[in-house]
Amino acid sequence: QVRLVESGGGSVQAGESLNLSCAASGYTVSSDYMGWFRQAPGKEREWVAVMYPGGGGRTEYAGSVKGRFTVSLDNAKNTLNLQMNSLKPEDTGMYMCAAELLRSDYDPRELLSYEYRGQGTQVTVSS
Repeated sequence: QVRLVESGGGSVQAGESLNLSCAASGYTVSSDYMGWFRQAPGKEREWVAVMYPGGGGRTEYAGSVKGRFTVSLDNAKNTLNLQMNSLKPEDTGMYMCAAELLRSDYDPRELLSYEYRGQGTQVTVSS
């Protein structure tokens, strides 16, 4: 049984950093696409970052976080991480990780494209 568990969220001031982790069990994090998504109350869910499969380190970021967030794999710990720097109030939301595309032609920037999803960890950034 596959399980994804996010951790590392919290409440910080604008400009500070957080490092989120998505721990996978029953699944190898480098085997397929993985992604980070977020949703704030009253707002649409948006994708944050995508890690391409194969362990080659190819990544993709939403324009709103590019240059501030970094997604990475820790194969030893079997986790997908999201280092978030220079946080802004608009980064506030529930952050969720997802793994394995349902079909290879699905868009990895859509949460519904994924087979497995975590419950999320809350990030709150105050000004």
